[in-house]
Amino acid sequence: MSGELLLVGSIPLDTPEDVFRTFGEPLGKYLFAMPDGEVGPRRHWISRVHYQVLAAHPELEVVQRPAPDENGVERQQPRNAADAWWFKVRDGIDRVRFGDPGWRLGYARDAVNSYFVFRTMKEKGVLPSHLRFQVSIPMVNSVLPPRIFPNRKDIDKVRPGYEAATRAEIAKIVEKIPASELAIQWDCSTELQDAYGAIAGYPLEGAIERNLIEVRNLSPHVPREVALGYHFCFGTLGGWPRFAPDDLGQAVKLANAFVAASGRPVDWIHIPVLDRSDDLFYAPLRELQPQGARVYLGAVHNMPRFEKRLATARKYLPDFGLGAYCGFGREPTSELPNILNDHLRAAQIAAL
Repeated sequence: MSGELLLVGSIPLDTPEDVFRTFGEPLGKYLFAMPDGEVGPRRHWISRVHYQVLAAHPELEVVQRPAPDENGVERQQPRNAADAWWFKVRDGIDRVRFGDPGWRLGYARDAVNSYFVFRTMKEKGVLPSHLRFQVSIPMVNSVLPPRIFPNRKDIDKVRPGYEAATRAEIAKIVEKIPASELAIQWDCSTELQDAYGAIAGYPLEGAIERNLIEVRNLSPHVPREVALGYHFCFGTLGGWPRFAPDDLGQAVKLANAFVAASGRPVDWIHIPVLDRSDDLFYAPLRELQPQGARVYLGAVHNMPRFEKRLATARKYLPDFGLGAYCGFGREPTSELPNILNDHLRAAQIAAL
């Protein structure tokens, strides 16, 4: 039954052990890989990179930071896109570079630490033996979206160095965690928005191609023995979805292009779906070309209408796994029992 469910990544608990026991134990038999919940600062996704990495970089200036709370206390996490961190490259700098390769971005450090807990939980029988350890990493264009650079030309000065730092993180993760135990997921939100023409000032023409550069520069560096997947997202900052497309057409085109550009086999693709059950929205799924990748639809939400969404999607894609539309990092912890139950119910309904 493994591979029927996907956990996208973030889970608002305090430690990886909490995540593995709370979600991994009851859902493990349905999963192919298990994330550590992106606990701590990673819970809020790219914001952690903005204040821990970019804000401290000597070649960057902070133009805006999230406004303080109602008591005047600093906030690191933005409330919405307008409240986000903004940056500019300092005058005279043509290329921003990142030191301490392999550790600078923090993904390898957190992965190595969490993997020890993951391995221990497997040895104790809390997690099933077939599970891989899932490391979710934001794709470069999602970390460096146009909205955080008032001068968009600055992105071209930062992107190559950040890409190199990401490659170094991947190399370190692969060095420290056995390939047969590892799964790496690229999180792609800005890329999907761009594919739909949902980024102000960016033309729809050429949108997919300009997002393939990072795929070609990064995915071939993930060894074939390591499982590789893509999570596409409509965005949750300020509420889900940040944008709501008319159909899944551009998501399918982007997924097909990413798979073809990866330079290695892709093991899974996750595509979110809105709370809709009409044929227009799902029909593009018949054009999906996963080339052997397991497809997961992010349909585990708004459960009273789940079965209708499932039935319509199956008209155009008969075989797929299930997940939520995104991670749960921005959800209150009090909602986790309901989220867990929704996943268990979805797995049971889908098996009927």
